[in-house]
Amino acid sequence: MSCCRAQYYQKWGKFLAVILPLEPSRTAPEHAVARLQALVAEDLHLVNDVITDRMESPVDMIPNLAGHLINAGGKRLRPMLTLASSRMCGYEDVHHVKLAAAVEFIHTATLLHDDVIDESDLRRGNPTANVIWGNKPSVLVGDFLFSRAFQLMVETGELRVLDILAQAASIIAEGEVMQLTTANNMATTEDAYLAVIQAKTAALFEAAARVGAVIAHKGNEEEQALLSYGRNLGIAFQLVDDALDYSGKQAKLGKSVGDDFREGKMTLPVVLAFRRGSEDERVFWRAAIENGSGSDEDLEQAIALMEKHGTLGDSIERARHYGSMARDALAIFPESDYRTALTDIVDFCVQRTY
Repeated sequence: MSCCRAQYYQKWGKFLAVILPLEPSRTAPEHAVARLQALVAEDLHLVNDVITDRMESPVDMIPNLAGHLINAGGKRLRPMLTLASSRMCGYEDVHHVKLAAAVEFIHTATLLHDDVIDESDLRRGNPTANVIWGNKPSVLVGDFLFSRAFQLMVETGELRVLDILAQAASIIAEGEVMQLTTANNMATTEDAYLAVIQAKTAALFEAAARVGAVIAHKGNEEEQALLSYGRNLGIAFQLVDDALDYSGKQAKLGKSVGDDFREGKMTLPVVLAFRRGSEDERVFWRAAIENGSGSDEDLEQAIALMEKHGTLGDSIERARHYGSMARDALAIFPESDYRTALTDIVDFCVQRTY
């Protein structure tokens, strides 16, 4: 199998390419997602029923706006982690369905808020809710979904589950604020970047997996293993996402190439390119990121510098490292279809091109 894959996009009549190294896998990443979906299909159908039911409101804009994003073709990866981890831990009741729906509501609420903050125009290839309905309705419907998530948590009767997911929601908000403080700031370190993505992305992956052990009343060893699995999976997922922003087609990413660059986000490819660059190159980065010029010409030069210093490939290498830790965390669980599916989903997060 090839060790790398080229991502192309066209600008000014020519193709620019970035090569991202990928590790060998037993399966294509998209097949890993399909297998996990098939394994939890019955539970996932119930989750979708709960989501549809709890989106309802006499205020028509709420289900219309929320449904625009929820029904836009997302993979339901985070709620599937809750379903699969619960079943892997031997859970046989139905409350995990409400928890998975709560996880999806939290995720959707953060996306609605993110698109307002980032002034995004596209999400999964479709116009964002804030473009269609405006910023204020998007924020308020996001708040509505947060409230629905907490109602679902309470209905399970599991106080520790409520504590874990409530803490995750708080950490996600902190991560978004942290990202605002690092934006357009070339002094941002790799440690600061990792702190941001641990909070804004990995916290929900961690909570989604961890509650599976809690609701199944497993011991601390299983709970900590799923915590580690989710956290490292989430970090790997975001590292790849940040690399793909400079390498993928819009049709695959569901957004324009270089969105993070234009928004002045300090992601790892930028942090590493700045640290490894010459003084002249650092002058360019300061002008492009700190002063917010962010033109198409600047984006082309930024990608060229990332290629020169290997920062996209190194970002994928770091993702591979965290992915390995996620796989290792599952080793304490007995072999099962659920453990295999959760292990294989790591390959999807590390190797995905969309």
